[in-house]
Amino acid sequence: MSIATMAERNSLLVMALAGFASMVSMRMCDPMLVVLGQEFQVTTGEASSVVSAFAVAYGVMQLFYGPLGDRFGKLRVISLAALACAIFSAITSMAPSLTSLVVMRAFMGAAAAGIIPLTLAWIGDQVAYDRRQETLARLMGATVSGMMVGLWFGGFAAENLGWRTAFVVVSACFASASVFLWREVRNMPAPAPSTTGFMGAFANTFELLCNRRVLQVLSATIVEGALIFGAMAFIPTHLHQQFDMSVVFAGTVMMLYGVGGLIYSQLARRWLGWLGGERGLVRTGASLIVLGLMTLAWSHQQALGMLGCFMTGFGFYMMHNTLQTQATQMAPHARGTAVTLFACVLFFGQSAGVLAMSFGVDRGWLPYAFSLCAVGVAALGVFVHRLVGRH
Repeated sequence: MSIATMAERNSLLVMALAGFASMVSMRMCDPMLVVLGQEFQVTTGEASSVVSAFAVAYGVMQLFYGPLGDRFGKLRVISLAALACAIFSAITSMAPSLTSLVVMRAFMGAAAAGIIPLTLAWIGDQVAYDRRQETLARLMGATVSGMMVGLWFGGFAAENLGWRTAFVVVSACFASASVFLWREVRNMPAPAPSTTGFMGAFANTFELLCNRRVLQVLSATIVEGALIFGAMAFIPTHLHQQFDMSVVFAGTVMMLYGVGGLIYSQLARRWLGWLGGERGLVRTGASLIVLGLMTLAWSHQQALGMLGCFMTGFGFYMMHNTLQTQATQMAPHARGTAVTLFACVLFFGQSAGVLAMSFGVDRGWLPYAFSLCAVGVAALGVFVHRLVGRH
């Protein structure tokens, strides 16, 4: 193994740590919604604003992090974003009201926006396309683990430690990641100076939006975010209400969503071969998501609820990893900007999905909402299948 390869692997490891912390922060509020609603004397739907605020800020800031990463170096920007996350998470733990909590969650989303998407872009710069999906899947292992820990720890902390403690712990995780990342930055050469200028980097965003291929990938991504991420935010609440699970148990069951992702990520190369390439991944993934959401919507046995979580997660990561790979290649000349645009529309889609679902949760309409999401995913699967086939 060459020194350069060792350096790249070390950099990827510390970025994976930051990505892990980012996903813990992103998902740990999902199982807290019932508890937050009780503490601040609001409905669960109103409490869900802590999820949508994070997602909106995460999406908006992608418009800035892409050009920043392309100009100043992706690893450098990631390290500063992790430090900002540590600071904002510590402040969030002291929020005196739901309004202040929502505001601080927005700041956390704005900071966390510079971690995972720029890591994906960094991989796109360093790894050849024929090995990229496998490498992205390995990174996905860290982010999926973060999602699983966040879902479990959010519920556990809400019932046993207090939700404020959860934010203190996450702050410490981000601080550790920031220290390791800064060490990697100091050992790397300074990025080559940009010839386009900072405003020129922003102009690349508008150029990309005129590219038909980019628009197709982004369209699929925003729909994916609305349908799947929007539904996922309310699965713990649905498990609590329809399957009579405690908040902690619902968060633990949601870890099965991530287990499906881990099984996929650890065997990504083999799944590609077994299923006949990216189009096979999309077919299988969409089918599993549809079955999983319909099972969650209409079953009442806890075992079936657990199976539905697993199938939805397994299928989602098959489809999402394929879209990630497409995003890293849709504009190689401005990969940082392209991948952060991908993340931007993903989280705009999530915020729209959470907002739409919040109207149903307080009215007992989640089974119908999940069913509509399943129908939408079936149509999305057809579109992405054709999109990948034309690549």
